[in-house]
Amino acid sequence: MDPTVRLLLLRRDLVAKPNNVQRVEEIVKPYADELGLSIWDITFKKEGSQWYLRIFIDKEGGIDIDDCVDLTHAVSQPLDDADPMSQNYMLEISSPGVERELTKDAHFEQYIGSPVMLRTIRPVDGVRDFKGELVAYEDKKISVKLQDDSVMTFDRKDTNFVKLDDFDIKDFI
Repeated sequence: MDPTVRLLLLRRDLVAKPNNVQRVEEIVKPYADELGLSIWDITFKKEGSQWYLRIFIDKEGGIDIDDCVDLTHAVSQPLDDADPMSQNYMLEISSPGVERELTKDAHFEQYIGSPVMLRTIRPVDGVRDFKGELVAYEDKKISVKLQDDSVMTFDRKDTNFVKLDDFDIKDFI
């Protein structure tokens, strides 16, 4: 068999398998729903020599440490039983926090009208960091009204991150 054809067949098999993070969400979501929590995001990243499975949760009015503990207790055994990750990992369950990253279409739609900070992969007119109000999100395009009242539109694929810009130290003084 031609090696190119064989490589393509192997690739097709890889694509057909469900994403590990999606599998984790399928396992965790019923438990989160039962506890009145929503899953904000799930990441699986290597930091140093350790892998971390991070599940970010939220609910109306915000979460507290008890919500994190309750979900951890509820999902630890089902995740161990399903073993969706081939690597050993540390499970962390937390709030997405202030300045939470917008990662899903629903996040962008939910926070239209909110202050955001955005970093592009490549500079736009020599600038990579932008702050302003999220004014629109359509077809993976993010429109931000900048502090000078101009509106810039970015392709989501051209951004490193888009985060809520909702932290104000005065709120804690």
